[in-house]
Amino acid sequence: MAENEQVQQQFGVQRMYVKDASLESPLGVEVFTKQWQPKLNVDLNTKSSKVGEENYEVVLTVTVTAKLDEETALLIEVQQAGLFLVKGIEGENLRQALGIMGPSLLFPYLREVIDSLAVKGGFPPIGLQPVNFEALYRQAAQQAADQAAPQPETVN
Repeated sequence: MAENEQVQQQFGVQRMYVKDASLESPLGVEVFTKQWQPKLNVDLNTKSSKVGEENYEVVLTVTVTAKLDEETALLIEVQQAGLFLVKGIEGENLRQALGIMGPSLLFPYLREVIDSLAVKGGFPPIGLQPVNFEALYRQAAQQAADQAAPQPETVN
């Protein structure tokens, strides 16, 4: 292939948007009569899908559950999404771009939405810690490889 025929690699943000957001306070107003020292649980998930010829949607979902004792006091779930233009990137490089670069670009926006929802619900900001999406991607890839590896047979 001649140099001028090579496809230049491109990964660009087309649009970022909140796909879904919810806040629940199951204890109602009673939550404000208790001392706010919750146990926080943060679940994070990413997924991507092709949209048209050169676009991919990446959705970063975070669910934050705050419990006082054993009761859920606050539940926030946000799906922050982005539409990304992808050209000339295939295979493992594409999976890495969608699994590392996409979520890394989306996370600051998602973090702000979660803090904003918490404050609007009468709670202090959550202040999610930064996430190393590359480490998470590598860990998930290693787990998938371990599960795909043939297991040794046991002899009885």
